[in-house]
Amino acid sequence: MSKLDRLRELFRSYGSCLVAYSGGVDSVFLARVAQEVLGERAVAAIADTPSLPRRELKEALELAARMGIAVRVVQTSEFDNPSYVANPIDRCYFCKHDLFEGLLPLARAENLAVMVYGENASDIGDFRPGAKAAAEFQVRAPLKEAGLTKQDIREFSALLGLPTAEKPQMACLSSRIPYGEEVTVEKLKMIEQAEDMLRDLGFRDVRVRHHEMYSKFPLTAPTPDLPPASDRGVLIHLARIEVAPGEMNGFLADGVPAQVAGALKKIGYAHVTLDLLGYRRGSVNEGLPQPIPAA
Repeated sequence: MSKLDRLRELFRSYGSCLVAYSGGVDSVFLARVAQEVLGERAVAAIADTPSLPRRELKEALELAARMGIAVRVVQTSEFDNPSYVANPIDRCYFCKHDLFEGLLPLARAENLAVMVYGENASDIGDFRPGAKAAAEFQVRAPLKEAGLTKQDIREFSALLGLPTAEKPQMACLSSRIPYGEEVTVEKLKMIEQAEDMLRDLGFRDVRVRHHEMYSKFPLTAPTPDLPPASDRGVLIHLARIEVAPGEMNGFLADGVPAQVAGALKKIGYAHVTLDLLGYRRGSVNEGLPQPIPAA
């Protein structure tokens, strides 16, 4: 039996399910197979949250409509939780806890037997605090249970004709902020605008890491163009851009750095930098004690 057939068997065993949907590679594939097996007894739900780019939300809803998948939009409230806003290394736990807490009454109201989400076999051994929240709400991870790796999912997505087969890997906008620095809606809007601008220039694998800095330059008089100073100085923002190594030459082409810097300064970044190592998954964990403690 192939891994795809094992996945289909899992859905048959559920009878009905609610799929946590984001429009990414994993959740689109999961929702598509769930619909194939269960028809109207498979429903998707997407969280409308500031950490999900507006473009991603729009594209996810449009794709689901084209595939004929029913989607419910759920408003989440993770920003009301101080534990999430404080941005500890297990921030994803609080996000997923809030998500599953919001999905549970929806699943019950629609008489759906099982909730599922997109963790896959490639995630085994990775630091994934969200898995703890999934366990607490008995949310199943059928991709992982069927042994499907990220590469398997891309290959089967191509086989099924899904446009997400080659989609770059995405993560929530909050992941761009270093642990310990507060997550705010204002910061996420800056990050989203910056990444939208870079993607409009044609860059596919891109992240804008948002860093806080404090400047203690003396102010002889109140300056309306600057935020209020604190004991630590004036808060300013630095953008550390990561693009895929293969896209680095394009980023450094004539005129592009100045264009990017100018656009990001208008968004509110005082300093705009390029990470010379390029985009790599999990760079937010660099510098943390290793191994990272389990959630």
